[in-house]
Amino acid sequence: MYGNKETIRFAGLEACPELVWDNWETMKDLTKNVVVKNIGNDLKKLLVRPPRSSYFSVLTSTKLIISPGMSVSIPVTFKPCKMCDYGDTLDICGRDGKFHVKLFASLSYHNLEVPSSVTLPLCAVQHSSHASFILKNLSIRQTFFQWKSVTPFQLSPEQGLLKPYEECLISVTFLPQEALAYQRQSICWFGDNAERANKRRYVLLQGLANDPYLQLRNLGNQAQISSLHVGSVALGQPSQESFEIFNPSLVTASFSLVRLFDEPRLFGFEFTCDVTKGEVEPGGSQRVTVTYSPSSVDSNSVEFFTLQTKGGLNHPQIRLTGHSTGPKVWASPSVVDFGCVQEGESAVRTLELVNCSAAVAVYQWDLDCTGNSVFRMQSAGESVLPHSSITLQVVYGPSQPGAHHRRVACLLLHGEPVFVDLLGTCHSELQQPVILKPEHLMVSRGPGNPEGAGNASQQSSRGKSEEQDVSFPVEKVHREVDRTPMMSTMEEFFQSSHGCMDAASLSSSSTLQHVSVVPNELVFDHKGKPTSTCVCITNHSSLKLSLVWTVSKDSPFSLNPSSDELAPLKSTSFKVTYNPKQLNTLHGAQLECFAYPQQNAVTGKQQVCLPWCVTVRVIGHSFQPQQKHFLPVCSLKPPTVVFPPMSATSYMTVLLQNDDAGLPLTFCLDHNSNPALAESVSVVPSCGFIEPAGRQILTIRSTPTEDSPVEGSDLTLELNAAAFTKELRVVSVVEKPRVSLESGSTLCFQPTDVGAQTERTLHIRNHSCLPTRFKWIIPEPEQRFFSVETDAGELAANDILVQTWCFTPEEEKSYALEAMLSFWHSHSDGSISSNLALTVTGSGAQGYIQAVKSHLDLRDVLLGSHCSFEVPLVNSSPCLVSFCFTIEQKIMDDSLILDVEPIILQLESEQGTLPSHSTMQLLASVLLLRPAQYIWTISYQKVNANGMVSSPAQTVCEVRAQGVFPTLQVIAAYATGALEQLAKTRLWKIFSLHRLNEQLMSYPTITDLRTVSTHSWPPSFIKTLLDLNFSSSPVDSAASSVRLMFYNPQSVPVDWAFLLPEDQQRESEYWAETGQFSSEELSQVKLQENKLFSVVPRSGTLLPGQKRAVEFSYCHDVVGTHLFPVVFTLSSGRKVLLNFHGTTSEADEPVLQFDSQRHVFTPGLIGDQCPQLQTYDLHNGGRVPVFYSVDTAVLSQLQIDNFNHPVLICLNPEGQVCPGTTTTLEWIFSPLEAKMYQVDVPIHIRGGATTWVRFEGCGTTTLGSRQCGGPDPVQRVPMVPFPGQGLLLSEDSVFLEDIPVSSTLSRIVFLTNVSSMDSLTFTWILPQQQQDVQVVQMRPERGRLAPGECVLCVLTFSSSHYPSDYQLDLICQVFQEAAVTQYQRELHSWEEERERQQKEFLFTDKPTNVIILTEKPLTPPLKTDSPMRKYQTLPPLTLKERAERRRQHVWQRPEAPQPFLLHLQLTAHTHGMHQYQTRFPHLFRKFLRYQSSLNTHDHVSVDEAQREDVEQILTSMFSDIIDELVQTPPPSSMCSSSAPAENSMRPSGELGNSSTTPCVPRHVMEDILKNTLQNLMMEAVRGEMVLIPLPSPHPLDQVIKGPH
Repeated sequence: MYGNKETIRFAGLEACPELVWDNWETMKDLTKNVVVKNIGNDLKKLLVRPPRSSYFSVLTSTKLIISPGMSVSIPVTFKPCKMCDYGDTLDICGRDGKFHVKLFASLSYHNLEVPSSVTLPLCAVQHSSHASFILKNLSIRQTFFQWKSVTPFQLSPEQGLLKPYEECLISVTFLPQEALAYQRQSICWFGDNAERANKRRYVLLQGLANDPYLQLRNLGNQAQISSLHVGSVALGQPSQESFEIFNPSLVTASFSLVRLFDEPRLFGFEFTCDVTKGEVEPGGSQRVTVTYSPSSVDSNSVEFFTLQTKGGLNHPQIRLTGHSTGPKVWASPSVVDFGCVQEGESAVRTLELVNCSAAVAVYQWDLDCTGNSVFRMQSAGESVLPHSSITLQVVYGPSQPGAHHRRVACLLLHGEPVFVDLLGTCHSELQQPVILKPEHLMVSRGPGNPEGAGNASQQSSRGKSEEQDVSFPVEKVHREVDRTPMMSTMEEFFQSSHGCMDAASLSSSSTLQHVSVVPNELVFDHKGKPTSTCVCITNHSSLKLSLVWTVSKDSPFSLNPSSDELAPLKSTSFKVTYNPKQLNTLHGAQLECFAYPQQNAVTGKQQVCLPWCVTVRVIGHSFQPQQKHFLPVCSLKPPTVVFPPMSATSYMTVLLQNDDAGLPLTFCLDHNSNPALAESVSVVPSCGFIEPAGRQILTIRSTPTEDSPVEGSDLTLELNAAAFTKELRVVSVVEKPRVSLESGSTLCFQPTDVGAQTERTLHIRNHSCLPTRFKWIIPEPEQRFFSVETDAGELAANDILVQTWCFTPEEEKSYALEAMLSFWHSHSDGSISSNLALTVTGSGAQGYIQAVKSHLDLRDVLLGSHCSFEVPLVNSSPCLVSFCFTIEQKIMDDSLILDVEPIILQLESEQGTLPSHSTMQLLASVLLLRPAQYIWTISYQKVNANGMVSSPAQTVCEVRAQGVFPTLQVIAAYATGALEQLAKTRLWKIFSLHRLNEQLMSYPTITDLRTVSTHSWPPSFIKTLLDLNFSSSPVDSAASSVRLMFYNPQSVPVDWAFLLPEDQQRESEYWAETGQFSSEELSQVKLQENKLFSVVPRSGTLLPGQKRAVEFSYCHDVVGTHLFPVVFTLSSGRKVLLNFHGTTSEADEPVLQFDSQRHVFTPGLIGDQCPQLQTYDLHNGGRVPVFYSVDTAVLSQLQIDNFNHPVLICLNPEGQVCPGTTTTLEWIFSPLEAKMYQVDVPIHIRGGATTWVRFEGCGTTTLGSRQCGGPDPVQRVPMVPFPGQGLLLSEDSVFLEDIPVSSTLSRIVFLTNVSSMDSLTFTWILPQQQQDVQVVQMRPERGRLAPGECVLCVLTFSSSHYPSDYQLDLICQVFQEAAVTQYQRELHSWEEERERQQKEFLFTDKPTNVIILTEKPLTPPLKTDSPMRKYQTLPPLTLKERAERRRQHVWQRPEAPQPFLLHLQLTAHTHGMHQYQTRFPHLFRKFLRYQSSLNTHDHVSVDEAQREDVEQILTSMFSDIIDELVQTPPPSSMCSSSAPAENSMRPSGELGNSSTTPCVPRHVMEDILKNTLQNLMMEAVRGEMVLIPLPSPHPLDQVIKGPH
């Protein structure tokens, strides 16, 4: 049947799957049709089964026939009677089956579908994430909905109206404000409208918010940075550096990069970032480029930016620094000597300008190169690239004879000017003045100018000229030159440009003027006719001057007169005329005048006098009225000049660039636009002429004042002698030093420990634009307590300095300090400074620390391993404590304090600090070296500010630890195979288990800690050697297997392993070198190939208290004696070399196994009339009986040597030991004197070898009590079964202590079936001793145990009349009941088949399958020469024989199941009554009932008085038992078991009522009491009786209840 939502198809029919009625009303019939169509090819006969309910009915016939391709409608009527949901089915049956049409009629109600939960994407705090889900209207009604939003979630739209089956997309916005995991339940109310929205749906909104986290990292090494240095940047050439903003968090983070201090600055902001805000994806980064544009030369710039993360907890800062540099240019040479030039000729020299800085050097020569000067440059103004040079040509072309010297300034934009001295002499036929040389320049300047002297010395030597006398009349004013300060090059240029003095006099550093010109700048307006203006030249010297103007023929400017004489201290005027030849244009020039000091005629010598030069800058225009002037196209760089805000004269340069390549430009400073500014600010030149595409460097001088406007003032430059202007903003204001402290006016220290030191940081910020120096002023008395790390220093502009203040109290009190911060600008001398007051407070306190736990016990710690632990420390004092730890160590061993050893407790940190009211974890570790108890006392001492201890030691915590080493202990041993008959005592002896336990429990030595990985086997460094003797068995015997139960008694896990020879890494052996095996190697190869020895498992781990069984096996496959060394190693513990020893004999070889060849008797008492009987065991592990004989000759000789006293007697010197059994040799040791007796006794074996055994015994006058305990002094732990062991014995050893002879004792042991499925049967095999006398009894001797059942067994020991040592082995054979039943069934079938074959036979010619019955021998055949053999071992099968076996069926005799043997060791020592009473008086009271007769079955005859005593004793005893223990009647199950006890008690009661009483046997009374008590205990073990009293109102009420 298949289909979709609209139709369903089945067996060739098609129909709708369901009919649904909506919008119905009660008591009205509503009919719908079910259309069934035949889509098959055959006729369909259908049976319609109407609905079961009465609300749905079918109106048509119930039988329908539909032809192929036809349809039929089945009308179904629905008639509801009440408003509820209805449902039913309409069954349509056909030949091939039936299908159902569901009928539904549901109420029309509002129903919205929403998801159960919506999980929003991971979001950052104060960010948002979005998700959406579908809200669907499942009803046919229009539904109104409204959401109730819960913080931090918002849903949109919050309300709306849904049409039937309409869907709406709901958007969820997650706006977390904290880093939390949010789970909020949003409610959607819905209904008809807002007032009737009474239904609701729940949506669980889930979102996780994380804190955003951003880092500032270096682009190169990805390291976090807090500062970025841009480097040295040339002024006007911005530089860039980059860093990145990295997002290591899991959420997208929004950031904004803002300045830390956004206050307006005088120089403006010099650092800008291209990225100021954005978002960084998780794991992504955003590159930020920083642009540094310095505003002044030779200044350090500092700005701080803060990275603000929206919703983030961290706001990292970055410090941006940079240094601005200007051009550094020098001229080579600094003195250009043209020599002598004839009139009308010219000379050319080269001059190199070298720029050694990283800035472009824009230069301009202050020289008129248009013909108005005798000197001219090839290029008046260009630029020199960084770290490069240019070569210029200087031309000297005088127009008239004379000596010329001019000191020309090379102006640099943003740099100091460079001066070059130009020297030249012009001769004519009539006039031949003295030729000027550089030497004359040096002499004229004098020693007052070191710079000029130095430059001159590089060009020529000093001294007088060879041709002329260079002496110069030195006046009195010149003798004062050395006392004048040296003038800067900028001031020199400025003074010379203003015409106050000539360059030569300025260079000589004289403050007196030689010659000056006023005015030095002229501006002409042509207005159609020549214009003239006068200039005045003043001679300030005492020499007469000859003034000569340099005249250019083509110049529009002329002077009248062109030369003149000027007396000392006089002035003269010259007329400057502007008469342009070209109209409507601009003109400009720099007029040059040389002043020659005249010779002193009195001296009669020709002296060299350097001329002085003054210049006049002139500009003019020839524009006619109504003629438009040129439109200026120019620029000022920079348009704003900011002077350093200090009250000192400073200079700035500005470049006026004529951007018009075809028209000239003139400029003139308008002094009338801002007269106040014109007085404080000077511009050189204040007027000038600029060629097309030329430039002019303007030098501005100013002295800032405090009353100057901060925003600056404008200087107006008039351009082209018209209304065109250019504004130059000049900021020249004095800025006072401003410094602020981050903490305000107070700095508080937290309480500080007396003698300790507390530090606090203080931020000092320089708010000014100039470097500021500071100094702290602290009163001297307070300097002992308060100090600052940097008490003086310099702060860069806008920089922040972090200082460290220290407080060191000397006593417990409050401290206060009034400190003063004095600061001033770095350029000043500090005489005038500003101050800030800072109040520093602190208090001294006593600090201390404590441990949360004053005693910490680590318990057991493994030796040789590190044990780490934590000591919680708390500081409850009000101050931080600095401390150092000291450790005192004690080692306790057997309650004795051992010698001092190195301290083995190591602290992670021996010093530290702990804040007030806080805790810390002190990490420590120990490495114990001996198995003793360690005690460490951790103390602390407080440390002062100098790092010295300032207090006595105080105990914090005492730590204890017990050193333990990994040990294992053998707690049980179980033998199988050829060794299963061995007694427990013998098994522990031949396997040296007691010694093994001693070695494993002993302390490991240094050699034990070495790794067993040597090239020799066995390892030579292992000194402990133990023999594990697997005894001797015939060849082909069952493997000798011993299972040892290892137990971990320590509290640490133990890793153990048995290392065999093949496990070792061994180098090339002897046979690989020589080609031959050594005997040892041959033996090991033989053992490994035959796998004679095995250990399973060979390694493992035992947890504390855990047990594990390990099986050791030896296969008797190869005849001989085999030795196999195995190393038993414990990690960090002992290493024991186990020597596996096994012997395999021939099958018919008689072999006896001796416990040892040295036997020590129990010490004998001298003069003992009844010496103790002692034993020595002989075990036959072979298959043939062994006849032995003890050679008594040596015993006779010993008797003769001891005055014919029988010191040692063997009671059974000859005998036979059956296969698999043990025979006990009985000895009597009777010493004659107190000494050690030793005798070597040969024991002969018939048909075998003779073995010598040394017997030793010591005579003594006194004998003490033996140590109570079993034969194996191991720790008693709960017994656990070995793998495959179904029955568990509660005790494997019973020790009856020292008892008198003829005593009877009982002990109880329990047998428990630990299997959950198998029933077991058990049988006790009891040993016999002393003429086959049964000394032990076990009740019951056999029985059956269901799964989980436990049975009580009573062991009764009856000692003989002769003192003896008893070492008895009781064996419990355990069989699986199911295996025994199966064996008996199979054996019965086999015997029936054997009987049938013996009685029946069949004659036939056809081959038949013959069933061959065989009997498998119990033991392998003996190798004898006799031809008579009942059984033979089958030879190996060949292929032919295997094919024959397939045609024949062999039925072997079933093998009996092998029992599981449990060994119970019984140990007892009996003594004669007299000796017992003498030696053990404290134990004698236990055996008061001493029989005078050895026959315990004799009846005792009593008289009437004795009879009454017996009756009273028995009646009272049994009455007490019945009254106290059996107050309630026992159940029926108990009655039968206690019947014997009741029968035994009944005669006692009858005797009490009889007048005549027969004799009562004593043993009968003992048996009655013993059996009664044993029956009660067995019933309690089985659960048939409860001996525990139940709670009752009366304390004496005791209830004994059986099983419910």
